[in-house]
Parts: sequence; C-alpha cells; structure tokens
Amino acid sequence: MSKMLTLAVLFAVLTPGARAHVYEIDASHSQVAFKIKHLVGRVPGRFLQFSGTIAYEAGKPEAWKVDASIDPASINTDNEKRDSHLKGADFFDTAKCAAMAFKSTKVTDVKDDKAKMHGELTMHCATKPVILDLEINGAGKDPWGGERAGFSAHGKINRKDFGMVFNKALDAGGLMLGEEVDIVIDIEAVAKSKK
Repeated sequence: MSKMLTLAVLFAVLTPGARAHVYEIDASHSQVAFKIKHLVGRVPGRFLQFSGTIAYEAGKPEAWKVDASIDPASINTDNEKRDSHLKGADFFDTAKCAAMAFKSTKVTDVKDDKAKMHGELTMHCATKPVILDLEINGAGKDPWGGERAGFSAHGKINRKDFGMVFNKALDAGGLMLGEEVDIVIDIEAVAKSKK
C-alpha cells in the first residue's frame, strides 16, 4: 500500500468521529446568567455581551466543543450602583481583568440529550476547571434556511476559587453574600461550517 493511500485511509478512519457542525452563538437569542445568595434571598444577574462557537454533531459527544468569551464589564443586575461595584476591584476588577472565557476540555456521562461538559473557566484573572450539566435542546432548520441548535447548561462555582473574597459581616451574625454562584446558560446558535 502506498504511503499516500495509507495516509488517506488513516485520515478517513480518524476524522469521522471528530467532525462536527460549528455553530456561532446567537447572543440575541441566548443568555449567560447567574444567581448568588444575598442576605436571605438570591440576586440574579447576567452578562449582556458574549460570543463564541460550539462544535456539535448528534451522537458524537467526542466532537462536542465550546469556546466562548464574555465581557465582564457587561454585567447587569438591574441596579446601576451594584453593577458599578461588581465591575470594581472587590469583584470582577474589569479594569485589570478585562476578559472572561470558557473553553471545554471533554464531555462525559452522556445519556440521551444530557451530559457533563468539562472545561476551563477564566474569570477575575484566574483559570479554574469547572463542570457544567449540559442539555441538548435540539437542532434543525430555521425559517431563513439556516441550521440552528439549542443548548442549556447550569452549574455551580465558588467565587473564592477565583479570588473574589469580598464580603461583609452582619450585626446579627453571618455574612451578607454567599460564596457559591449558580450559573445558568441558555444558548441558541447558528451553524457556520463543519470542522
């Protein structure tokens, strides 16, 4: 067998499982949100500016990949004063740490339309491993002739792991803010190519 034919066969054997449609996140139909404990309640927030790509092919979880970036300065909790505090040195410190990102590393525990998405989250100038519960909401043609896919993910992180340690002690005991942050992500994405 010639060297060229050998390479062609090897390429054919190795690449089918890795090929996937590449989808671009449609931010106007998506959200990257969170909740954190405050006193006796939970305060929600979201990021208004984010982008990225998702590689997805039904039945081929080994090909599923996410590469996304988030602008921490776009944080919005529907309170301008609180948002300014969150952008400052006590929390996201956006003047110093202007980038947030998530890059997947692998997918495990696949069962039907659910799986665990492992990845690296960069936030507040620190990068840590995180695991998100992933759900595939479906894929199909849109009314404009394009191909779309929907994904949801949620998980929990400890903000102290990323160096966000600000808090205030309460007169009655305890702390004003929780350490655990709930992440809630809903994505609709438009197919670009096959990779």
